[in-house]
Amino acid sequence: MGRAIILKSQAEIQKMQEANRIVAGALSLLQERIEPGLTTLQLDKWAEQFALSHKSTPAFKGYRGFPGSLCVSINEEVVHGIPSPSVVLHEGDIVSIDFGVRFKGYYGDAAITLPVGNVSARKGDLIEATRVALEKAIEQVRPGNRINDISTAVEQQVEACHFSVVRQFVGHGIGSELHEPPEIPNYRRRERTEKLLPGMALAIEPMVNAGSYEVKVLKDGWTVVTADGQPSAHFEHTVVVTEGEPLVLSRLD
Repeated sequence: MGRAIILKSQAEIQKMQEANRIVAGALSLLQERIEPGLTTLQLDKWAEQFALSHKSTPAFKGYRGFPGSLCVSINEEVVHGIPSPSVVLHEGDIVSIDFGVRFKGYYGDAAITLPVGNVSARKGDLIEATRVALEKAIEQVRPGNRINDISTAVEQQVEACHFSVVRQFVGHGIGSELHEPPEIPNYRRRERTEKLLPGMALAIEPMVNAGSYEVKVLKDGWTVVTADGQPSAHFEHTVVVTEGEPLVLSRLD
């Protein structure tokens, strides 16, 4: 049997809310500063400085050996791109930025995909389809629904836009650990999935490819890219199941 899903108390949710506010603040800062000519390492430094100045610890740095504070993934890179002083953002790129922090023993985690300057219509459509897919998924975070309701909402939105959802990587539970049960795929599964209960904290993260859903991992052991070289987008929020409306802890606004 797998590990049990941990329901969070109000006190725990409050700590997670504080962690996610730091994450949201860092992503908002990067969104303001993104422009052609920046290196991905500069983005990483800004995010790390923001976390440390808010008395939190970057969650990804050192996690299973990951070298950066941010995952920065450009164009055909899907997730887990390693920040580098030699990787420069160019006009027309799209860049997904995934950031997490640990604060008072609890984690926050969120991601956005941003255009660098003016981007092609197709890249713009990909970003918007992925953003909307996350919002559709969040609408399903209600007690009595199941994980599959979240997954189906993502898949239907993405496929209606003629894009594809990545299957090899999924969302996850979150709390005092960065990755907790349950897994949250972005595609519908045939088997019966977990029922949503108040107190469940979920990191929901659609990863959407312009072409095929197939991906591969580069030789660095981290960077995931689309198998066909077409662009990919990624959005993520940390969301708590309540008795009523979903509570999104990592809203940028």
